[in-house]
Amino acid sequence: MKEDLKIKEPIKIRVKHLTNGSKSIYLDIYMEGRRKYEFLKLYIIPENSKSDRVRNNETLKLANTIKAQRIIELQNQSHGFKFNKTSNIKLIDYIQAIAGKKSEGKVRRTTLHAVIYHLKRYDPNNIQLSRINKEYILGFLNYLKIAKQAHSKKEKSLHANTQVYYYKMLRYCINYAVTEELLPANPMNKIQNEEKPHRNHTEREYLTMDELKKLAQTPFYNELVRKAFLFSCFCGLRHSDIIALTWRDIETDENGNSWLHIIQKKTKEAISLPLSKEAVKHLPKREEAKENDKIFKKLITLGRTNEILPRWAEQAGIKKHITFHTARHTHATMLLTLGVDLYTVSKLLGHTNIQTTQIYAKLVDESKKKAIDLIPNIT
Repeated sequence: MKEDLKIKEPIKIRVKHLTNGSKSIYLDIYMEGRRKYEFLKLYIIPENSKSDRVRNNETLKLANTIKAQRIIELQNQSHGFKFNKTSNIKLIDYIQAIAGKKSEGKVRRTTLHAVIYHLKRYDPNNIQLSRINKEYILGFLNYLKIAKQAHSKKEKSLHANTQVYYYKMLRYCINYAVTEELLPANPMNKIQNEEKPHRNHTEREYLTMDELKKLAQTPFYNELVRKAFLFSCFCGLRHSDIIALTWRDIETDENGNSWLHIIQKKTKEAISLPLSKEAVKHLPKREEAKENDKIFKKLITLGRTNEILPRWAEQAGIKKHITFHTARHTHATMLLTLGVDLYTVSKLLGHTNIQTTQIYAKLVDESKKKAIDLIPNIT
């Protein structure tokens, strides 16, 4: 009678329960009478939605891939062979695991999922992490030049600035793999500057005071987008900061002045801004909201916001093409037009480099020049 052989695995996947409700995945490795643990920096999050379950499944897939790889490594070591521990880890799987980390912000996670979307179309076979080279990256960059926006009904091509952002996100992920010693070096370091995607420095669109008044007086079907845009026009906050804003972030001093204190999502820099009465006027009503509640709760994504804003501008009789960032440009040029010095404007916008603010100063100078040119000859 044959007996089934029970093979005892030298490595088991285990989880450590964390205080925030998540579970940290680690490997329990037992070999030659010695035990050690390897924490994978992968986490199972509470499953509150379908997307949470999908994310957890992807995380577990990667954990099992790493486990299988470690078993092969142990077997090869026992026979005197060296083995590359990244050979079975796939690029897209690895990026999905990074996107699943709770430490990644919502904006970055969204971008990582967009990168995954395009990688799947560029490389349906899902290359192994260890096989990525300069040629593979250059091929992906060439793909981005002709790629269409994800989930876009109008089949729009990717903006040059979007291509730059996706390039940076991919570089971020591969650098992460280098940090985790999954790769010896980042092959993207071999890409020359002229081969990289570059930003398209188009003229910054902004609204004049008359145009801003027209817009403020024009109703719009999405009242939350309307309030958020006008609020940004009078305080200069980015969409990513507005969508994260809570009532705790705004306080009133002893003189009745409103102040906003946040850490910017983009720069990670802390800023404190005085809010004008006009800015406060465009905040949604607080009603029964708690300190940690979002002020602009249920505000739609930046991409969807930018799709519908031109309709509002058209209704107001404004012929400029506006995006949400137009509000920030409007705030900057408004301050400079009113005579606020460049350094102060730079601080109010939360710029880390005053050269960025100088771009707005040039716009104001050009506007002044156009105004002077309108003076008629009287002699």
